[in-house]
Amino acid sequence: MDTLNLPAFAHKLKQIDGKPYIFDLLRRKYVRITPEEWVRQHVVHLLINHYQYPKSLIKTEGGLVLNTLQKRTDLVIFDRAGQPFLVVECKAPHVALSRAVFDQIARYNYIHKAPYLFITNGLTHYCCCIDPATSELTYLDDFPAYSPDI
Repeated sequence: MDTLNLPAFAHKLKQIDGKPYIFDLLRRKYVRITPEEWVRQHVVHLLINHYQYPKSLIKTEGGLVLNTLQKRTDLVIFDRAGQPFLVVECKAPHVALSRAVFDQIARYNYIHKAPYLFITNGLTHYCCCIDPATSELTYLDDFPAYSPDI
């Protein structure tokens, strides 16, 4: 797999029917590894190991209905009250983080209404905060720090 601009972690890989799988801490099972999944697993470990977000507040590939279409968010991090706090969209390293990717996460967040958004292709990352009154974005240098008050 590609080397990413995210911290390395001790991943567990195995072959199933000749195809590579990686152990997903959140789903507690091996999942088929794709370039996008490789990025998602790095982000999960970043959130848990570096930012101390509890696993119990992170949901992988959560479903949502958007204009009668079934969609899936890559990661949603919830606050202690169960409200979306951070929506994460992961792309494969070869996928450019274009306006279309920003539009995609904005559409998902129309439903979630999380105050923070993060998009990454494993090489380039953007994190932003949304002002609920004006819908203006403020780009951040880093993830919002976890605190038990979240």
